[in-house]
Amino acid sequence: MTPQAQNRAIPRPTRYCRVLLGLAALGAVAVCLAALPPLVHAETGIENADEAWLRYPALDAQTAKTYDRLPPRVVLLGDSLLLKSAEQELMRGVAGMLGRTIEGEVSQGKMSLLSANSIVLGTLEKVRPLEAGLSPPEELRADGFWLKSARIHGFVCLVVSGATERGVLYGVFALLRKISLTENIAALDEVQQPYAPIRWVNQWDNLDGSIERGYGGRSIFFADGKVRNDLTRVSQYGRLLASVGINGCTVNNVNAQARVLEPSFIAELSRIADAFRPWGVQVSLSVDLGSPKLIGGLDTFDPLDPRVAAWWRNRVDEIYRQIPDFDGFVVKADSEGRLGPSTYGRTHAEAANVIARALKPHGGLIFYRAFVYNHHLDWRDLTNDRAKAAYDNFQPLDGAFDDNAIVQIKNGPIDFQVREPVSPLFAGLRRTNQAIELQITQEYTGQQRQLCFLVPMWKEVLDFDMHIESGETLVRNLVAGRVFHRPTGGFVGVSNVGLDANWLGSPLAMANLYGFGRLAWNPTLSAETIVDEWTRLSFGSDRAVVQTISALQLHSWSVYESYTGPLGAGTLTNILGNHYDPGPESSERNGWGQWHRADPSGIGMDRTIATGTGFIGQYPARVQKLYETLANCPDNLLLFFHHVPYTHVLHSGKTVIQHIYDSHYEGAEEAQNFVVRWRSLEGHIDESRYRDILARFEYQAQEAVLWRDTICRWIYELSHIRDAKGRVAETNR
Repeated sequence: MTPQAQNRAIPRPTRYCRVLLGLAALGAVAVCLAALPPLVHAETGIENADEAWLRYPALDAQTAKTYDRLPPRVVLLGDSLLLKSAEQELMRGVAGMLGRTIEGEVSQGKMSLLSANSIVLGTLEKVRPLEAGLSPPEELRADGFWLKSARIHGFVCLVVSGATERGVLYGVFALLRKISLTENIAALDEVQQPYAPIRWVNQWDNLDGSIERGYGGRSIFFADGKVRNDLTRVSQYGRLLASVGINGCTVNNVNAQARVLEPSFIAELSRIADAFRPWGVQVSLSVDLGSPKLIGGLDTFDPLDPRVAAWWRNRVDEIYRQIPDFDGFVVKADSEGRLGPSTYGRTHAEAANVIARALKPHGGLIFYRAFVYNHHLDWRDLTNDRAKAAYDNFQPLDGAFDDNAIVQIKNGPIDFQVREPVSPLFAGLRRTNQAIELQITQEYTGQQRQLCFLVPMWKEVLDFDMHIESGETLVRNLVAGRVFHRPTGGFVGVSNVGLDANWLGSPLAMANLYGFGRLAWNPTLSAETIVDEWTRLSFGSDRAVVQTISALQLHSWSVYESYTGPLGAGTLTNILGNHYDPGPESSERNGWGQWHRADPSGIGMDRTIATGTGFIGQYPARVQKLYETLANCPDNLLLFFHHVPYTHVLHSGKTVIQHIYDSHYEGAEEAQNFVVRWRSLEGHIDESRYRDILARFEYQAQEAVLWRDTICRWIYELSHIRDAKGRVAETNR
């Protein structure tokens, strides 16, 4: 993301697009856009939109009857905030879905209260003494939970237990999900464990209430330079996050303002922590590495200066006095104009460690982003390559970071493009904690105005084998610390929810937030399973609805890719502006770009070891072999790794130029078909959501035509090679 780029409420064609499009085509787009403004805001009139997938609608009478044996009473083994949240959520869910009231009791482990069939909520430490032999089939790790149907002192009980109280809360959400999905809970004996300890979301909220790359309204945290007075929405967000196992939230922009570390602001931040705490979501902050100088009264922020180290210790101590469960910091440094350790000739590890050591006594973490690159590269030098930056900066520092420091790595080496290869840095750090950064907010993938379900993309990344050693070294295992046995690591998602009723602007975009949480908890889940869950939880179990919405979601990434950035060229969008409109020339001949290097003879960026930038050499040997030669390189990443003539023949048998033409026309046709498929659901879901989403699909269909015509005309004018099917010259004449 470029800090200076501004988001716009309503997308409009760039000047470049207007030149390429005929007046008639532009007029058609303008008509569509003129009708859009009421649709990009909250879903007015849609009930329970802020409940997202936690609506708990009533089950039909026959299905509800299958849960008649659910105990009518809940016994709480403790009275903490988390356990009370678990109890209240259980009561809320059962009342909504089954129309039944559950009575509640609080026990301090005294069996006198267990005098009837009960649902028992408590940590494993409290549950085990209730009955001899009551123990899960495997040891619970932190935040793991156990669901068990058992007889305790002769009573029929359903035990929801966890290694921690947060695990109990997660177990309740899992139980309610099972009921909502009409699963059998009569003989439960199920353990679920989180795949990794880190399951965070990052918000890029600014203190003035705007959100950088946010498409769902204003900030739920900040307004007018301070924390909002009403934090009800924060508590609701905490509930959503907890329901999918998210345990941390960074509340402010990675392009951080230094004053978030001022004592007065920390006091305000504690109110956000209070709103999240009942849901087990811990607060963290993005901070400016220059803070000791910017607000601390020092004349330096040199990480090796003892005064700087003392300043960080004192400020961290102050935070923990006011927020005892504070989670830590996120740092973006030496990137896109941010201050960094290079000012003093220091390394990123030295910068991270001075803060890590201040956090260490409190159990806090620092996430140091690997998104470090020079945005003033000389584009004339064909050896320069932004993609190499993360590896070049961080791999030589492997092992130099403290054990409570985590290097946060974007899934690909560029910047959340519609398709990128896996970042080679995942394989390059073997003695350093790492976390993968995925982008839930659709910065380059339609900005929630166009449907693009990202879970299939994330699955490809997480399931990719880096072939570091002879055994399997999947990305999901590398970031979870399972390959090289690192102390911590996991998953970070840039969520950027806002005040819109639908949180992310479009109700269908919420599948990405849900999907991120489910993958962070268990990345072995399939995209099909996740979207089926989300659809049924959000829209009900009507077979036509589930099949149609699931199919639309699962197909949407490939459709969006086909009319925006085929063959690994990246999203050919306006990277110098709104990151939305088609603008293929914006990503070349400037310091931000060097992405596709299209010229009259060919297209693609040569990143080979033999003749290019050498980027492929950053991968382990077996992955190098996959990408280095045209014979092996998959078509869908060809232009990311190779510069080829437009007449180059793909593995599919098509030429590159014909694929570009066909892909854009097929993608636009598929986007039109989204409208047809959605219309088939009229009468199957509530009218307000039906109409709202229909208008969004109609808008997307128009945008796909705009993209098709812009990119096809651009590539034709470069190559002077006609579309074999005669469409480009006829359409854009």
